[in-house]
Amino acid sequence: MNEEPLLTFRDVSFAYESDWEQRVVVLQGINLSIERGAFVSILGHNGSGKSTLAKLMNGLLLPSEGVVIVSGVETRNSEAIWEVRRHVGMVFQNPDNQIVGTTVEDDVAFGLENLGVEPGEMRRRIDEALSSVGMEQFLTAQPHRLSGGQKQRVAIAGIIAMRPSLIILDEATAMLDPQGRKEVMSLVYRLNREEGITILNITHFPEEAVHSDRVIVMRAGEVYMDGTPADVFGQVERLQAAGLDVPQAVRMRHKLVQNGLEMPPVLHQEELVDHLCRLLLTK
Repeated sequence: MNEEPLLTFRDVSFAYESDWEQRVVVLQGINLSIERGAFVSILGHNGSGKSTLAKLMNGLLLPSEGVVIVSGVETRNSEAIWEVRRHVGMVFQNPDNQIVGTTVEDDVAFGLENLGVEPGEMRRRIDEALSSVGMEQFLTAQPHRLSGGQKQRVAIAGIIAMRPSLIILDEATAMLDPQGRKEVMSLVYRLNREEGITILNITHFPEEAVHSDRVIVMRAGEVYMDGTPADVFGQVERLQAAGLDVPQAVRMRHKLVQNGLEMPPVLHQEELVDHLCRLLLTK
């Protein structure tokens, strides 16, 4: 018997009601499921609906039509909304908007206090969460003195400590430098592969999606593409028609093929270099 999906959208639409009594449709007719333990990346332009999709996943927003089900519970069930949010943790773009404690320890403890976790268990979870993100030595540090990547790791630790089934990163690396992005992505990939936490990464960096199990592309409030990274990034023209970029290795390989060079599909720079070296050696 197959295990039910962790997250399901059934015919979900969402519209904002403006002050001028205008209805602005943001999402329309969304049907998708997220399996437990998956790493899913969502790509799309600003305004494509990807962040609204994320907010529907933990009940920050409720669908105008259709249903969202998290671990068997509908988000419309107001009596179970905290159960939904216990399953779904969100990490936002700006860690300064998410960190509330005067020390790293206080910040990670904040969510646990709201859940009513007893002190001994809280101590264990704080230590485990900070260790899992490599921030245990910053226990008493003031968050505002940390780098952007370190702050984001503390924000993730606060989510991990609450033991969610799903962690959503909503453009969580957008404000970080390349090193900070690398640190955060390495962390979430490890949490997914080693601890089985389901990850949904909303991003505009296509390179962040190449190691995903699945890539969903949003366009004008609808699911435009949905497949493995190889399936999605293999359709370069279709992505470019939507105004989206592809990973650098995919883009370079595409241009080489357009100029007559025969090459198999690639996703990573290492693969591209390897194939080019082989071609040079056979000349």
